[in-house]
Amino acid sequence: MDWSSEHLPSDESLQDCRVNACVDVVLSGVKLLEALGLSPGNGKDHTILHSRNDLEEAFIHFMGKGVAAERFFSDKEAFHDIAQIASELPGAQHYVGGNAALIGQKFAANSDLKVLLCGPVGPKLHELLDDNVFVPPESLQEVDEFHLILEYQAGEEWGRLKAPHANRFIFSHDLSNGAMNMLEVFVSSLEEFQPDLVVLSGLHMMEGQSKELQRKRLLEVVTSISDIPTGIPVHLELASMTNRELMRSIVHQQVFPAVTSLGLNEQELLFLSQAASGPHSSLSSWNGVPDVGMVSDILFWILKEHGRSKSRASDLTRIHFHTLVYHILATVDGHWANQLAAVAAGARVAGTQACATETIDASRVSLRAPREFMTSHSEAGSRIVIDPSRPVAEWHREGVSFHFTPVLVCKDPVRTVGLGDAISAEGLFYSEARPHY
Repeated sequence: MDWSSEHLPSDESLQDCRVNACVDVVLSGVKLLEALGLSPGNGKDHTILHSRNDLEEAFIHFMGKGVAAERFFSDKEAFHDIAQIASELPGAQHYVGGNAALIGQKFAANSDLKVLLCGPVGPKLHELLDDNVFVPPESLQEVDEFHLILEYQAGEEWGRLKAPHANRFIFSHDLSNGAMNMLEVFVSSLEEFQPDLVVLSGLHMMEGQSKELQRKRLLEVVTSISDIPTGIPVHLELASMTNRELMRSIVHQQVFPAVTSLGLNEQELLFLSQAASGPHSSLSSWNGVPDVGMVSDILFWILKEHGRSKSRASDLTRIHFHTLVYHILATVDGHWANQLAAVAAGARVAGTQACATETIDASRVSLRAPREFMTSHSEAGSRIVIDPSRPVAEWHREGVSFHFTPVLVCKDPVRTVGLGDAISAEGLFYSEARPHY
C-alpha cells in the first residue's frame, strides 16, 4: 500500500505523504507473451492469475476491449521468472511505480514541494526517485517490488485480435504493498514531516491477502487516517479491482468517510457501484464512452450516501473522475475552490504526458468527448452543449457541484501507464481546500 504526503502550493514549501511504491517494468505485452512461448488463443478474465496460461487469456480478454486492468499473480517463482524475462527484453523500460509514488513523483517535479514516500523502496526504485522525495530509513528494503506493465497500441494486432484503443494490462506478485507493511512507518513519520496533504493508494493490492488480513488492515488504515491531524486533506487513489467484498468493505467500513478526496476511472467507478448496489449497477460494462449522465449519477450517489453532510460525520467532499475522453470533478459545496482550473489542469496533463510533449500539440491530439449530454438519468437532468470557447461545463445538484472538461486525446500515445496518477496530482495541485471544522 502506498502512502505519500506532501506540502501543497503556498508561500512555503508543500509537503505530501504517500504510501505504496514499486518499480514498473513497461514493455510490449505482445512481445513478452511471445517471448514466453505463448500464442494468441481465446480471451478469458481471471480475478487472480495462477499461471502463464491465465496471463495469456486475461491479456487477450482486456486487449480485445482496449480496457486497462490489473491482476495479482499468485505463484511467486513463476512471477519471478516472467519478471526476469520481461526486464531483459529489448525495449523494456524501468519507471517509478505505485499510484502514490507516481503522484508523489509528479508533485516532486515542483521544486517548492517536498514529498515523504512510505512504500517499500528497493535499490532500483530509490535510484529512480526525484531528489525532492524523502524515504524514511524504515521504508528501505534490499529487493524491489516489480509490477509488469504490458502495453499495446490502438490497432495493434496479435493473431485475430485487434486492440480498439491503446492501453495496458498490469500484474504483479506484490505482498509488501498488499499487506500495507509501511502503514506504521507512515504514521510515525507524520509528526516530524507535518504534511499539507496525504495521498493514500494501494488498497487494491490487498486482493492477494486473506479475508481476515484484509479486514484487519482496513481497520488499521481507518485508525491511521484518524491519527492524521484535522484539517489535512487525505486523497485516496483507487485502482483496478475484482473483489466485490473488498470494495464493499472499503466503501462501508469507514474508509470512504475517513478520506477527503477520491480519484478513480470509469472501470473503478462502475465496479464500485456494482459492489455497493449504487446507480446503474445492473450495467455489466460501459458501452464505448461512459455516459456522462450515468457517471454523474454515480458520483452524486457516492457523495450523498458516503460524503459529508449535516447529518453524517464524513470528511469525503471531492471526487476526481477521469476517463479517456473527459474528466469530471464533483465537490460538495462550501469545501473546495478553484475547481475549474483543477479539472482543466488534469485534462491538459493527460494530453501532454501521453504524447510526451511539454505543451499540447494540436496535430497529435483529437477531441472525442461528447459535444452535448444529459447531466443525469436517474432524475430530470439538464442538457448541456459544450461551448468550444469555454469548454469546462458546470452544473449543480442538491449541494454538489460538477465541473466537466473534454480531454484532447493523444492520437499515438508514447506511454499510458501513470496517466490517471498524473491527472489526480495536477487536479490536487490546483485545488483549494477550504478548512472545515
